[in-house]
Amino acid sequence: MTRRILITGATGGIGLVLSDRLRDDYDVVMHGRTPRTPEQERELREADLTDYDEVRALMDGVDTVVHLAGAASPESTWDDVLGANVVGTRNVLEAARDAGVRRVVYASSNHVLGMYDRDEQWPVGPTDLPRPDSLYGVTKVFGETLGRYYHDAHGLSVLCLRIGWVSPDPTETDVELLRAMWLSEDDAERVFRCAIEVEDVGYGLYYAISDNPDRRWDVTSTMLELGYRPQDRWTDHVPEGEQVVAGGASTPDDWPKGS
Repeated sequence: MTRRILITGATGGIGLVLSDRLRDDYDVVMHGRTPRTPEQERELREADLTDYDEVRALMDGVDTVVHLAGAASPESTWDDVLGANVVGTRNVLEAARDAGVRRVVYASSNHVLGMYDRDEQWPVGPTDLPRPDSLYGVTKVFGETLGRYYHDAHGLSVLCLRIGWVSPDPTETDVELLRAMWLSEDDAERVFRCAIEVEDVGYGLYYAISDNPDRRWDVTSTMLELGYRPQDRWTDHVPEGEQVVAGGASTPDDWPKGS
């Protein structure tokens, strides 16, 4: 049977990509605030993530939740992240549990380990202790830990993707650190499909980065456990002759501002 996939935050950048590209293979339910496409004008489901009953109403018949919604900037204030990223994430997980959803794919972030990036303490991976670089990063650590609880206590499968920097064009920045953690739209589709389809994985933390030659974030578990095979590199989009900085360029002094 066709899996029903609920995408929260379907009007955001990654949400738009996944909503468009997954429609041929899944019964996609889109959640968001402001429609961005003709399909969303007709089909978008609205719900305040801080209202549990509204969130629960989204879950009927859903096999997998791709949870993207929430404040998405490391410069977000506490008021920005409290409702959307803390209360909202709890409501999504609790509603999924109550509705018998099979899996939640949680959009976490590279910012859960962002202080390693600030201090240039690479490489890093999912076994390193969290060191968030912002209140936004703190809430993503919270979401990962809450997902661990819902898996251990209730058997809900929760896969957390620590997403890098997503942009259709990696040359829109000259910050080497962002280019190194670039996740192309095609690779984003690939890694989310893997997280939706993989069997026999109950919980996990996985970096979602493209195949960049200067990548310092370990995607080994993403490849071995989820079957992810990144195919894009930011270096394929720059003029011939531009060199990768050996060992990586220095982190900007104001990191994570602007990231």
